Amino acid sequence: MIKLGITSVLVAASMVTFAQEDTFSNKEGSEYKFTMIKDMEATEVQNQGRTGTCWSFSSLSFFESELLRKGKGKHNLSEMFIVRNAYIGKAENFLRMYGTFTFGPGGAFHDIPWVIERFGIVPESVYNGLHYGMDSHLHAEMENILSAMMKELAKKPQKGTLTPVWKTAFTGVVDAYLGDLPDNIEDFKFTHEGKEYTPKSYANELGLNMDEYISITSYTHHPFYKPFVLEVQDNWALKSCYNVPLDELMGVMEDAIMNGYTFAWGADVSEKGFSPADGLCILPEDESTIQKRGKDAKYFNEVGAEKISNAFVQPVKERDVSQEERQIAFDAQETTDDHGMHITGLIEDQVGTKYFIVKNSWGKDVNEADGYFYASFPYVKYKTMNILIHKDALTKEMKKKLGIK
Repeated sequence: MIKLGITSVLVAASMVTFAQEDTFSNKEGSEYKFTMIKDMEATEVQNQGRTGTCWSFSSLSFFESELLRKGKGKHNLSEMFIVRNAYIGKAENFLRMYGTFTFGPGGAFHDIPWVIERFGIVPESVYNGLHYGMDSHLHAEMENILSAMMKELAKKPQKGTLTPVWKTAFTGVVDAYLGDLPDNIEDFKFTHEGKEYTPKSYANELGLNMDEYISITSYTHHPFYKPFVLEVQDNWALKSCYNVPLDELMGVMEDAIMNGYTFAWGADVSEKGFSPADGLCILPEDESTIQKRGKDAKYFNEVGAEKISNAFVQPVKERDVSQEERQIAFDAQETTDDHGMHITGLIEDQVGTKYFIVKNSWGKDVNEADGYFYASFPYVKYKTMNILIHKDALTKEMKKKLGIK
């Protein structure tokens, strides 16, 4: 296999290429011929393991690219520091809602600003979240214990009230698995590259202003150009997304890449055309050509199952999705909030279909593209839930429509 570096990922991401041509493919033996349009620098592909924490991995990958874009150098931020503190926030919110709200491992992109604003952030080397003696992330035991605790606490068994120590007990379980942190985050001091920090002072050193980042989506059950709380289970913090027409959302994403910005991408990955093992995410007009062989519980669903189709070895005609079709799929709960990823670039195939370059968090060995894959515009148009992006990636016209300065 010949390896092709894509701009700033010269030593990191390898692509299968066609000899004597300035094109590359999704896998060996494929007839797809991709041409690079734009690609931004990104940090190493990580592996979320057997956890539901893609939202943390994808968001921090995005913020790591933001640091590169801002000239702050390469950083590896701690996903599990985010997960640990978000769990505590989720528990508090769950009980404030009398046990009728969401509690679990899932989350949303804006959970990262929620944590950083309150607790700061630390490097991966300071807090890797592997306090339970394993070298990869596996949260089943912890999740089961925490879920059971929340169900019992919601019943308020102590004479119909919550004791003042429930949070201490809950935090003790989280810290037993992920790593102990003091009650007062300012008491947590660590040394990184010869300098002492607290999580908040380290966040200040990085210089990321969480107020500069916004979430955008496109649905017709709320007015366009207004923010609304996206009705998905993992939006436990009840944060808002800006709502724009579908074609404008696609324009925001493409313009962002072309102007040097990456963004975090939340999407439904349950479609037949989503095949990370093939390095592709497509929306064939005729899906009957795609068949599944086997299952893959590694990622808590069947998206890793082997797919059999000519669509993954040569371009096929894809669906032209309308705003109405997209809304119908959301309302029917056929489009669900499945997975968070990080979009870092843009390519085009030999028949003119454009694709976003997607950095995933399932490790480098999941496919022949070192853990990346390529999502076609039709798929992105149909199955995008929302994106997290720097507000300056928006045009002046879009900022004006949304009332963003």
